[in-house]
Amino acid sequence: MGFPAEQKVDTKNSITLNHHDRIILPVNDKKNILVTSALPYVNNVPHLGNIVGAMLSADCFTRYGRLRDYNIIFINGTDEYGTATETKALEEKCTCQELCDKYHALHKEIYQWFGIDFDYFGRTTTEKQTEVAQDIFLKLHKNGYLLEDTVTQLYCETCKLFLADRFVEGECPFCHYDDARGDQCDKCGKLINAVELIKPRCKVCNNTPKTKTSEHIFIDLPKLQDKCEAFVKKNSVEGEWSSNSISITNGWLKEGLKPRCITRDLKWGTPVPLEKYKDKVFYVWFDAPIGYISMTANYTPEWKQWWMNPDNVQLYQFMGKDNIPFHTVIFPCSEIGTGDNYTLLNRLSTTEYLNYENGKFSKSRNVGVFGNNVVETGVPVEVWRYYLLINRPESNDSAFTWNDFISRNNNELLANIGNFVNRLLKFVAAKYDSIIPEYDLSGPIEQKLIEDVNKLLKEYIHNMEVCKLRAGLKTAMDISQVGNAYLQENKIDNKLFTEKREICNNVVAASVNLIYLLSSLVYPFMPTTTESILKQINAPLRKITDVWEANEILPGHTIGKPAYLFKRIDPEMENIWREKYGGNAPKESKPAAKKQKKASKENKTSKN
Repeated sequence: MGFPAEQKVDTKNSITLNHHDRIILPVNDKKNILVTSALPYVNNVPHLGNIVGAMLSADCFTRYGRLRDYNIIFINGTDEYGTATETKALEEKCTCQELCDKYHALHKEIYQWFGIDFDYFGRTTTEKQTEVAQDIFLKLHKNGYLLEDTVTQLYCETCKLFLADRFVEGECPFCHYDDARGDQCDKCGKLINAVELIKPRCKVCNNTPKTKTSEHIFIDLPKLQDKCEAFVKKNSVEGEWSSNSISITNGWLKEGLKPRCITRDLKWGTPVPLEKYKDKVFYVWFDAPIGYISMTANYTPEWKQWWMNPDNVQLYQFMGKDNIPFHTVIFPCSEIGTGDNYTLLNRLSTTEYLNYENGKFSKSRNVGVFGNNVVETGVPVEVWRYYLLINRPESNDSAFTWNDFISRNNNELLANIGNFVNRLLKFVAAKYDSIIPEYDLSGPIEQKLIEDVNKLLKEYIHNMEVCKLRAGLKTAMDISQVGNAYLQENKIDNKLFTEKREICNNVVAASVNLIYLLSSLVYPFMPTTTESILKQINAPLRKITDVWEANEILPGHTIGKPAYLFKRIDPEMENIWREKYGGNAPKESKPAAKKQKKASKENKTSKN
């Protein structure tokens, strides 16, 4: 980013992000953090709940870590093996590989639009995945943590195949929800075996399957329970796991771990490296978390510096609550059972469910906003990121509603930070020819401002460090509101400029410095907003510092051209969008379609 020559900024806190220009490895004198988030299934388009629970949350924290100058990397990719892919490939009448290639590209495009800034975004269908997964399996086998048993499975006579997990649906044996999957009930959240389903039906042909036996391999979790309990007891406290993570994990441990089948009668998956089981593949929930490791191995040949370095690396993981036991029990047990010195999960940040209006997101029923819909609304990415993160379901389920979405844009983004930045910078441009005057912030009013902001800054940093991202964003907005109140209390206007120039100079300087602080605080949440602010105040990206001293933008500094950060959304769009994304939405009426098209066009051409 180029700046005019009249740039006078104390750059002691500035930072240049060059993480894409080099391979990042752990270093001894820094905080080393490896960030991952639950791998998205490649067989469908992610909806807003998927995005905020995993990818967006991980991206937000990683961006924060970069501005804290931590040595941090963010690794992720698509989960491509398993029954879900085979099912979808049958539906779309293509090969599994063709399906994976299609949806991997689609996922990548969606995350790029959302500004998800991975250090590496890979996939599980790689040679490295086979290499690492088979190595872990063979070490578990060698160390006596695997066992063989005969499994009774559902077999479809019509399709001539064993119905693994997602090929079968039916009534949940626990809560009697009539649309439970063969591996888990979406309503009560309990893990189930397909044979336990009441009135099971083949998802491919809808016929009733029969039971049939097949030999499989299990990971002997009871043998690993003591080691798993010790890991959970230590890391859940040190890593301040979210309450739902702890309760779900402890529920598994209290009930007593049971052997869990890790092979499947499928073709599409990582092959089991034993002659007897050469026609079987690994179960996706044994295989998929290993993708974090294999993707890191595809990022750098020195991947063990991240994954076998627990004394010098912290592993942070972000996901929805339905993924918890696989990451707190099954995956750690797989690592522990190898006998290798793996980096185990340190901090776990999980979310409850994000619902849509009064129900659930459903692609099949055309209900909800999915990743590919956000672009067509014409609403800028920063508004989507803000809304999802300020509404992040951290302790309870939350709901996306169009009314709230529009209201938060107009009443929070536009009226709070948008108003503060635009009001002040337009004043500087008009009254000071865009040049910051000489100032003195040692007086009681400015010292009170600095003290109030630093209290909130401390709170912001604490919230972000423990991954309370929603609270962190709210605190950043509170700091902006302090700036608005400061302008109001000092009545910044023509009269103040004309009659009390010295006071006006101080208010301008303190406020521009506060805007500079805000540019870094909102960066994890709305990086494009940060870019716009930095361009307007003509300053480089700054670190998130422990203390704000209000002295980085110096007298004589020339700001850039003021511009609106956000644009008002017409409240009438609520009904248009709800009709379009509400569920089997009827074809748009001409007026609705016309208004949608106009709104989209205006936002695309807007510089905000």
